[in-house]
Amino acid sequence: MKLGVKPAEESLAQRQPHQHPHHDETGDLPGARALSGPVFPGPISLHLSPSLPPLCKAGTAVKLARCPAVVNAGLFCRRHDVCLYLKRCYRSVSAFASGLSPARGHPRSTALADRVRLNRLSAEPPGQFDHSSTVSNPDPFGLSMAKVLVTGGAGFIGSHTVDLLVEKGYQVRILDSLQERVHPRGWPSYLPESVERVQGDVCDRRTLASALEGVSCVLHLAAYQDYMPDFSTFYRVNTVSTALLFELIVEGRLPIEKVVLASSQAVYGEGKYLCPACGLVYPPFRSEEKLSGGDWEVRCPHCSGAVEPQPIDESTVSPHTAYGISKYALELTALNLGRKYGIAAVNMRYSIVQGPRNSFYNAYSGIARRFTLRLLAEEPPVCYEDGQQIRDYVHVHDVARANLLVLEDPRADYRSFNVGGPTSTRVLEFARLLSRICGVEIEPMISGEYRFGDTRHTFSSWDSLAKLGWRPENGLETILTDYVDWVRAQGTAGIRDFYADSERRMKSMGIVRASSSSAGGESR
Repeated sequence: MKLGVKPAEESLAQRQPHQHPHHDETGDLPGARALSGPVFPGPISLHLSPSLPPLCKAGTAVKLARCPAVVNAGLFCRRHDVCLYLKRCYRSVSAFASGLSPARGHPRSTALADRVRLNRLSAEPPGQFDHSSTVSNPDPFGLSMAKVLVTGGAGFIGSHTVDLLVEKGYQVRILDSLQERVHPRGWPSYLPESVERVQGDVCDRRTLASALEGVSCVLHLAAYQDYMPDFSTFYRVNTVSTALLFELIVEGRLPIEKVVLASSQAVYGEGKYLCPACGLVYPPFRSEEKLSGGDWEVRCPHCSGAVEPQPIDESTVSPHTAYGISKYALELTALNLGRKYGIAAVNMRYSIVQGPRNSFYNAYSGIARRFTLRLLAEEPPVCYEDGQQIRDYVHVHDVARANLLVLEDPRADYRSFNVGGPTSTRVLEFARLLSRICGVEIEPMISGEYRFGDTRHTFSSWDSLAKLGWRPENGLETILTDYVDWVRAQGTAGIRDFYADSERRMKSMGIVRASSSSAGGESR
C-alpha cells in the first residue's frame, strides 16, 4: 500500500496508467541522452466533470493544478484537495486558507511547500485558480518559518547561498566538515550570526540524520573536489552522501519537500563539437599520447577531421574523471530516488565558479587564485597547454541566485540545469584581463605543460535556466575585480608558499606533466 493512500483510493490509483509523455518508468540510465529534459510540464489545469467539482471543507469550488511531484497527477481527493498518489499534500489556495488539516496519512504541510505553491500560483494563467478566499493574516503561509539545511554551507558556493537564504527570510542550518585544507581557521567569520552551525561529516548517518530534523528542504552543496587520484573519496563524499540523504528522508518519512544538489560541468567530459562532415559529435577524452606530444586540439571521433567547439546543453553527458563520474552518479541517484519517493530533486551543473571566498587553500579553486597570486607577486601567470582553451566563468553571486530560484520554482523539479557564465573566454585572454585588473602589465607564460584529465574546450549553454527567469548578471571583468579586491583584503602572507607546494605536489603525482613543447616556457 502506498504511503498516504487509503485502500479505496489505492485501488483507484492502480487503475490509472502511470504514464507521462516525458517520463520513462525505468528511469535514466548511464549514457542516456536528454537526461535533463523536461520531465514535468508547467502548471496544467485538470479537466474534471462539471458535475463533480472539487470542494474544500468550506464548500468553495476550486480548480486544481497538476501536482508537480508525480506522473499520475489526475487523482485528487475532492473533499480535501490533496493528491492521492503520494503522501504529500498539494492543496488549493482556497482550501489552505480555510485552515484545513492534511488528510489522513499526509504529513502536515511545510512552509517551503507553501512557498512553492504560491510560486506555482503566480506562474498560473489568470482564471486557473479560485482566489475567492481571503485571509486577514498578512503571512498566512508562514513563509518566514521555512528551515533549510545547507550542507557545505561554510564553503564558497554554500556561504553565498546561505547569505541569500537569510536575506529572504529562511531559517538556515549549516552542516559542514570544516575540512582543514579549505577552512584552516575553523568557522569562517563571514557567516551570518543567525545561522545554526553543525560541524560534521555528510557521510555520517547520525550526524546527517540529526541535521535533517525539522527542515523543509536541503541544499546539498557539500562536495569533494581535487585533482589528486584519491578516487574513492570522490564517490564517498559526492555520491554516497547523496544516497544516504535520500535513505534517511525515506526511512524517517521526513516531510522534506525538495533537495537541490551541486553537480558540475564535469559531467560533460570533453564536451560538444561540430564536425563539418559528421555533424554534432561528443569526443572521448584526449589521450596521453596526444597530450605528451603537444597535440592539444580535439578531433572528430569518426573521421578525425577538425571540429568546432559548441555550447553544451543538458541533453548529453559523458564524464571521464572520477569527479565528473561521481557527480553524474549523484544526479542519477537524486532524480530516480526523488521520482520514486516523491521528493523533488534538482541538479545544478555549475561551470567554473569564481568570486570572493574561494579558498586559497584548495588546489581545486583554480585559475583565478593561481594567476592572481603570481601577478600580485609580479610574476607571470602560467597557462597550461597553449593557453587557447575555451572556458566559461560564472560569478558566485549568480550561482547563489540560481540555487534559490530552483529551490522555489516547481518548474525546476526533477531536472538538471547548466549554471554558466555570460560569455566564453580563452585562458590566455583571461590571464591578460586579470593582469590589467591587478595593475601588473606582465605577459602570461605558455609553459607547454598540461594537467592530465583537463578538457580542451568546455562552455555551457544556460538557455534552460533562462526559461525560468535566470541569467548571469556579472561579466568576467566584474568577476575578476571582485575576486582581486577580496584577495587584497585578506592579505597573502604565506599563501604563495602553499601555492608553490601544491604545484610541486601535482607534478610529483603526475597530474601536471611536461609535453614535447614544454622546454623553455616561451611567452606569447
